[in-house]
Amino acid sequence: MKKIGKRTFKIENYVGVSGYSSIVGDKEKKGPLGHCFENYSEDEYFGQETFEKAEAFMQREVIRDVIEKAKTKPEDIDFIYAGDLLNQCTGSNYGVGGFDISYFGVYGACSTMAETLILASISIDGGFAEKTLCVTSSHFCAAERQFRFPLEYGAQRSSTAQWTVTGAGGVLLSKNEGFPRITEISPGVICDKKITDINNMGTAMAPAAIQTLISFFEDTGTTPENYDLILTGDLGHVGHEIVSDFLKRENYDAKNKYHDCGMLIYDHSQDAHSGGSGCGCSASVLCGFVLPEMRKRTYKNVLFVATGALMSPTMVLQGESIPGIAHLVRFEV
Repeated sequence: MKKIGKRTFKIENYVGVSGYSSIVGDKEKKGPLGHCFENYSEDEYFGQETFEKAEAFMQREVIRDVIEKAKTKPEDIDFIYAGDLLNQCTGSNYGVGGFDISYFGVYGACSTMAETLILASISIDGGFAEKTLCVTSSHFCAAERQFRFPLEYGAQRSSTAQWTVTGAGGVLLSKNEGFPRITEISPGVICDKKITDINNMGTAMAPAAIQTLISFFEDTGTTPENYDLILTGDLGHVGHEIVSDFLKRENYDAKNKYHDCGMLIYDHSQDAHSGGSGCGCSASVLCGFVLPEMRKRTYKNVLFVATGALMSPTMVLQGESIPGIAHLVRFEV
């Protein structure tokens, strides 16, 4: 049995990272991790006509770059798992077209990067594929128009609000090659604490991160001390504080090992309020910062826990709450 405890699964075959790539916008390039991003654009349109086309462009660029860096060919890749924040996975549908690779559109809000990694690693471990590609993106302007207000409206942002990252990340997983490798996964479950404030995503997502992390620690018999880095994404400052407090209350003191992608990608001078969010936040931080550092062996044992606020603007306007989810992937060198 691959299952460990209640919700964790062991990846028995060797599933390694044989390539990765990221691309970001100008604001992200000017942030604390700017030196990690080789591919970026000072133009929020990325040379395209619309924000949605810009997001599709980011996905295409990431796919091309990953394939080139991994020295492989599209015909060698069995599946693409891709997702974004837009309705009907618009950025992914248009972004992956033309590569002639079997495609699964995935929606997990900001948790999508971890969700695609879980599905892709299961495919390889189960013998259905030898190479799978995971791609995730978000675009600030497109997301604001869909979920909140068009930028022209000039809406005021609360202190708990987060800034949707304009960026994308891609990871190529391969059987029996590449590093780091994925060794364990823990798919999340819906966690709804009846949060209704669309400007407080960190609070809406934090309970799901707590639930997934504690469940994983119990399943594996480990503690935060067993890991070099525990990285959520993207709770921002508000959600990170909630998770830290609750973990400590449950005798899991993560201390300096716990960080959040939404806190790492922007600093306080960039007016991002509570930090970064969006599919592209955890994807770009993972592919631009974490995986390169694991290749350098700065980190050898990492828990990547992408969180998502599964928010529907229609349901929120009807007074419904915002369900959260958090998926966990363990990387090891």
